[in-house]
Amino acid sequence: MTDLIAKTTMDKRLAEIVTPVIEDMGFELVRLRLMGGQTPTLQIMAERPDGTIEVDDCAEISTAVSAVLDVEDPLVDAYTLEVSSPGIDRPLTRLKDFDTYEGFDAKLETHEMIDGRKRFRGILAGIEDGEVLVNLDEGTIGLQFDWLADAKLVMTDELVREMLRARKTAAVEDGTYDEIQADGPQEE
Repeated sequence: MTDLIAKTTMDKRLAEIVTPVIEDMGFELVRLRLMGGQTPTLQIMAERPDGTIEVDDCAEISTAVSAVLDVEDPLVDAYTLEVSSPGIDRPLTRLKDFDTYEGFDAKLETHEMIDGRKRFRGILAGIEDGEVLVNLDEGTIGLQFDWLADAKLVMTDELVREMLRARKTAAVEDGTYDEIQADGPQEE
């Protein structure tokens, strides 16, 4: 498990507990964070292998994960469990994410300085030999996946359009919505 999915030691421990539950339900863990506050929040982002997830899916994951966490009891204090989709400007936490979202704008941050900088913003250009390729103004660079401390898509009009298009296509294909015919009124 990479540091991008679960960063802290506690995050990693929690991810080890919840990942099998999430995977058995047909989903993938995208990110897990235990965030502090008066009442800590355990944030879980998940999706199907095809990148989709619905509100009802989040509720089912929440119920299943809650049951396992009640048994395992890794957290001493009360907490709030939040299960959600990764969202449009999603975190990029797995090597495959950089290939899936090739062509989109992303922000990346490395653990160490690379050529005098730790932050990069550019267009994802896929992956090659364990490196994330990014098109920057000065050219294409390759960053080792293990060097990354954080990465996420940047919200752009193009990204929003593509996500809406993909969602509509999926809804038509799975029968959730019928295709709209623009031939005028239909006779019955």
